[in-house]
Amino acid sequence: MKLKLIKDFVTSKIGRQILVAQKHSPTILFGAGVVGVVTAAVIASRATLKLESVLDEAQEMLEKARTLEDSRYSEEDRKRDIVIIYGKTTVKIARMYIPAVLIGSLAITALTGSHVILSRRNLAVTAAYAALDRGFREYRQRVVDELGIDKDREFRYDMKDREIVEETETGPQTKVIKTVGPKGASVYARFFDEYSSNWNRMPSYNQMFLQCQQNYANDLLRANGHVFLNEVYDMLGLSRTREGSVVGWILDGSGDGYIDFGVFQGDRHSGMRFVTGQEPSILLDFNVDGVIWNLI
Repeated sequence: MKLKLIKDFVTSKIGRQILVAQKHSPTILFGAGVVGVVTAAVIASRATLKLESVLDEAQEMLEKARTLEDSRYSEEDRKRDIVIIYGKTTVKIARMYIPAVLIGSLAITALTGSHVILSRRNLAVTAAYAALDRGFREYRQRVVDELGIDKDREFRYDMKDREIVEETETGPQTKVIKTVGPKGASVYARFFDEYSSNWNRMPSYNQMFLQCQQNYANDLLRANGHVFLNEVYDMLGLSRTREGSVVGWILDGSGDGYIDFGVFQGDRHSGMRFVTGQEPSILLDFNVDGVIWNLI
């Protein structure tokens, strides 16, 4: 019984180490490839330093073979010796460079293997993300069909009731509005505020700028058939994200077919205050279609 437990323990440890090695195999292969390339370059350089002496020796032997005059040394012997000299010189040069060639080939194989593994993993992650996004959209559609678009938006943006006081002709009145909750914004949402290089202290400028950029983004979508989220971030002067390099919009009928910055999405009260100039900044939540990298 104890032997079986020890065997299971050792087997599990070995399996764990193999799994860790497989996980880090792209990094290991890339590192080995870089080291191999450098080593091959060093060996080739050393061989090149010796090449001149080998060629000089061969040239000297060839000169002797060509100029040797002896009645016992026929023309056929001369030709045979020249061939032998060329052959031996070639072998010497090959022996000098073969290690560099072999190590360089192994290095290229390691680099290629690292690239192939990373490409396969990226494809797998993209496919998994696309499947997750598709499932989420199908779930939202079922909510819309069953409860309506308002309920879907309420669940999606974690909308909460909020009381505000508005001045009316009859005096201050309390009004209940729906606002985005603390978990309501998507991972793609970004604030358009003073941290953006295109933000301005004049609210009217920000409104016009966002509208123009949204129109331009939609023109780009119709012209190219796709737009990445990072491209929109660039238009707005916002920093890029990893997610923005694979998600975006595509004209294939599966998405909305247009780009919306979400000025009126979620916190409608905030959107109205931005449009009316009461708020200089706004949280933009983009209606991305999901992962489009694998659809282009």
